Amino acid sequence: MKSYKKISYIVSFLFLLQGCSSDFLNDPKPTGGVTDAVVFTSREGAEALISGMMRLQRAQFTSTDSGGLNSIFFARDVKGNDLIQANNWFTFDYTHENREPNYRRVRFVWEFSYYMINQANILIQGVSNSTVLSDEDKSYLLAQGLALRAYYYFQLAMEYQQTYTYDPSLPAPPIYLEPATEGKPMSTLNEMYNDVILPDLIQAKAYATAERLDKSYINIDVINGMLANVYLVMDNWSEAEKAAHDAYQGYTLNGPGYATGFNDISNSEWIWGMPQTLDQSNYYWGAPHSFTDHYTLSYAATFVNNDFINLFSDTDVRKLFVSGAYGGTSANWFYNITTKFTFTFDADHPIMRTPEFMLVEAETKARQGMFDQAHDLLFELQQNRDPNAVKSANTGDDLIEEILVERRKELYGEIGIEWFDAKRLRRGITRTGNHRVFVTLEPDDKRFFIKIPEVEIDANDFIDDSVNDGR
Repeated sequence: MKSYKKISYIVSFLFLLQGCSSDFLNDPKPTGGVTDAVVFTSREGAEALISGMMRLQRAQFTSTDSGGLNSIFFARDVKGNDLIQANNWFTFDYTHENREPNYRRVRFVWEFSYYMINQANILIQGVSNSTVLSDEDKSYLLAQGLALRAYYYFQLAMEYQQTYTYDPSLPAPPIYLEPATEGKPMSTLNEMYNDVILPDLIQAKAYATAERLDKSYINIDVINGMLANVYLVMDNWSEAEKAAHDAYQGYTLNGPGYATGFNDISNSEWIWGMPQTLDQSNYYWGAPHSFTDHYTLSYAATFVNNDFINLFSDTDVRKLFVSGAYGGTSANWFYNITTKFTFTFDADHPIMRTPEFMLVEAETKARQGMFDQAHDLLFELQQNRDPNAVKSANTGDDLIEEILVERRKELYGEIGIEWFDAKRLRRGITRTGNHRVFVTLEPDDKRFFIKIPEVEIDANDFIDDSVNDGR
């Protein structure tokens, strides 16, 4: 790997520490003074490193559509059937064209994910090697480092290859388990899931407790949520069911809160999120809020498919749509907007909420033939959202389909749920209704993943242009 990779590693570590919260880390020091001896001599120092990592999850990076974890999620959202994107930021994600080796999406997701992985590796190595930290503190800190590393390897696996069940032997991005200055060859999906993602999360869960500084940090609930989604992708229904159930215990549904702007991490449903303040904001880089809100100064670039709106009853608190705000008729792609997200510079971003994991538990119970229990879970959520909801009597595939539709209704715009489910279940996506651009993705379509970036091919001696053959 070229020498700039080593320089980049050093600079990124110093840059990360600039975002840390501990006062002693902010005191003036020579450039070489910010070392492991400073960061890993106390829990406070290591927590400051983690604080910087959490802030960088929603930081500004290469451009408005490439600004943190939320932009990865929103790019997935606009690839589906439910939302419509104007000719604005994210438009090439919407048209499924943003996947070539030299394109912004391809490079950003790769570099951002590996940046976060490298910081996790710095944390894991520093904490493990510390002779000062107590065993209790080490467990608390390692749980967060291991979980974060696994989480971003999971994003890489989802973005740069077919889903796991298609063929686990397929090439996947390289694996680095320590701070990296040298490139490595491509791995396989099997190695990524079974040698890194699952072991890291299982070990993180063993270390973790409910303790954390606030909801922007990782605790055992967040780790269970991560495990639930990984097991979903691997079709391990029983383990996904258990992890999902454990993830949302202690968090209560809040029906009225659904209509209050989706910008407050203190909401009782939120398990994990990215908080912002006016002086520490990603500003207009804040998808989904800065794109879906048409009533404040924002991009106002996201619209809603007629067919998706028709899934909601009039008494559903989630029916937050306005038709005709820009004139036109229902045949026009710009006819419908949503008021689900309110954009402000201090709008918090959701990553995990209780309903997601209630529905994971319901789906996995249904797939195991536990239809009555799946009905109960589904109805608990539906009744909270709609006082006139009727309990499902469906079984088998019909019940599973009803649950998947409920996931779209509940989570649209947040975490790319329609794309995630279509990819993991190998279902494809067919656009209907009043879309601006009609696209059909067949099951296992290559457009469900993106190519390996040219910048990595140029910098990594183990990867050449042939890596993108057939992609």
